[in-house]
Amino acid sequence: MPAARYDESVFVNCPFDDAYRHIFDSIVFAIHDCGYIARCALEVDDASEARIEKISRIIASCRFGIHDISRTEPDPVTGLPRFNMPLELGMFLGAKRYGRAEQKLKICLVLDVERYRYQKFISDIAGQDVAVHGGEPARAIRAVRDWLNTAAPSSVRIPGGRAIAARYEIFRNELPSLCAKTSLKADELTFSDYLLQVEEWLKLDARV
Repeated sequence: MPAARYDESVFVNCPFDDAYRHIFDSIVFAIHDCGYIARCALEVDDASEARIEKISRIIASCRFGIHDISRTEPDPVTGLPRFNMPLELGMFLGAKRYGRAEQKLKICLVLDVERYRYQKFISDIAGQDVAVHGGEPARAIRAVRDWLNTAAPSSVRIPGGRAIAARYEIFRNELPSLCAKTSLKADELTFSDYLLQVEEWLKLDARV
């Protein structure tokens, strides 16, 4: 994974299952196309470190956080919803509220599938400006781009959301052939593998 400073690291808190994968991949691509680096719990596979400790460490090292709280459906196996995303959002907000120095500089984007839906299941964040992706990668990309654009220095020019979404579609179409060059398959990429493919593609695209 590329080395990242605090002020260019974006913690991605979202579902990791196959049903959400198309949104997750688009968010990660948008983060990197905007000049930032995506971080999440999938970046390190270390059985010696408790998951909550790993998440806490990553949150502490990121100024930015993207939190998708759209997954409220009951788990088909347990019949219960998963609360990981709201928990990690709370950890991020707590770090901003009670942390020292640079932790107070934290900025977050909250995503959901519908506007104001969150008020029915997590009303304590009422008043937050929640962005909507509607389950569409292009809308997720535009939300991420517009949010990061407000935080970028005035000297930095970030492409528009439509342009990044179009580039993402090109990247997705070319991904299988890119993976084949290193004996990988697009549907088997780890998070680190995917980041490497995104970074390499963006470098090549910049030269065109």
